[in-house]
Formats: sequence, C-alpha cells, structure tokens
Amino acid sequence: MSISRSSQLEVARALRSVPANPIFASNPQWPRAFSNRPPPLNGPLNRFTKSTLQIPEFPSKSKSNPHTNHVFSYFMVGTMGLLTGVGAKNTVNDFLVNMSASADVLAQAKVELAIASIPEGKNIVIKWRGKPVSIRHRTTDEIKEAQEIDWKTLRDPQPDEDRVQKPEWLVMLGVCTHLGCVPIGEAGEYGGWFCPCHGSHYDISGRARKGPAPLNLEVPQYSFPSEETIVIG
Repeated sequence: MSISRSSQLEVARALRSVPANPIFASNPQWPRAFSNRPPPLNGPLNRFTKSTLQIPEFPSKSKSNPHTNHVFSYFMVGTMGLLTGVGAKNTVNDFLVNMSASADVLAQAKVELAIASIPEGKNIVIKWRGKPVSIRHRTTDEIKEAQEIDWKTLRDPQPDEDRVQKPEWLVMLGVCTHLGCVPIGEAGEYGGWFCPCHGSHYDISGRARKGPAPLNLEVPQYSFPSEETIVIG
C-alpha cells in the first residue's frame, strides 16, 4: 500500500509537534525527529549531570606519619605472635603432664633388692610393674646343665649366656608365654618351672622345653650396682 505525498507531509508535521523525550534525545541513535527539542534545564538529565552532581570527599589516607603506622602494625603482629606462642607452650606442657606416669607408677619403675641372703638353689618371687619376677640363685651343677644343652634344637633357640649377666643369677618374668599363667618354680620335668594351667615345662634357664608355650620366659632389664644388690627396671 502506498502513501501519498500529502499524507507523508502531514505525518512529518505531527511528529514535529510532539514534545521531545529527554531520554530519547540523549540517545544519538534515535531519529532526529524525536530529538529536535533540547531537554529542559531542570529536567531529569540535568540533575544527574557531572556539573551538578556533588560527590563528598572521603579521606582515603591517614594524616599521620606512614612510618608510625608501620611501626604500630609490626608491634601488633609481634604481640599477637608472642601471646599465641605462650598459649601453645602452656597447652603442650599441660598435655605432657596429664600424659606422664603418676607417682605410684614411677615408684614401681625400678626395684632394688638385696640378693646376698638368697641361698644357692632357691628362688624368690617379687612384684615389679604388677608382674611377678623370679630370681634364682643357681648352683654350679645347674649352670653346667643349662650351658651344655644343645640350644639350637629348642623351639625358641637361645643360649644360656644370652639370658644371664652372671651365671649364678637367673632373672625372669614369672609369666607363662602361652596364656599368661604363673609357672611354679623348682617343678616340671626339667627341674625349672612348670605351668599348671596347660602343662608347659621350662628348664633351669627358663627356656620352653615341653607343652604349648611357644617362647622362653621373658628376661627383664636389670643390672648389678654391687655384688650384693640387683636393680630391676
């Protein structure tokens, strides 16, 4: 459909009579027919223009000496680090104190015993760390018997020399290596110890010889401070 020349002129005159929209007028891409009038001086655009917008000035820097600020920052960081280190040290100390052994346990850590009164061929049993410890004063014949046995054929091979510090003194834990029973001294088929619970036999050196016991009787740590004294532990 075609529009006559007179109709086009009437539409153009009507468009010119329409008040210009300030928003459209600011858009350079909008047709000039809609932007032939400038926006009013008090219009919406002018109150937000750069010339009329008042922006307050906020201080962005401290007016004090920059060196003073750095010193204060370093002081605060150092103080916090020192307080943290002291707190961590106290926490570790408290933890170690709580985890350390009590006084009664420390008292049982070592046992000193006079052995001069123990006659040859006799055993004594003492308590150390809640376990029985057997101390035997062996005779010359018992020492010879323990040393002449072919220890390499035993179920837990160990020579007698590795189980004693002095040949005449044998020190062992009186706990069966099978199920933890207490063996009887001077009993069994080998003249050593016998466990009545399941029939384990140990020789005069405390080595397992018969029965279900898989290992020899354990030898604790001990020493001889003098000829008449022994310290266990």
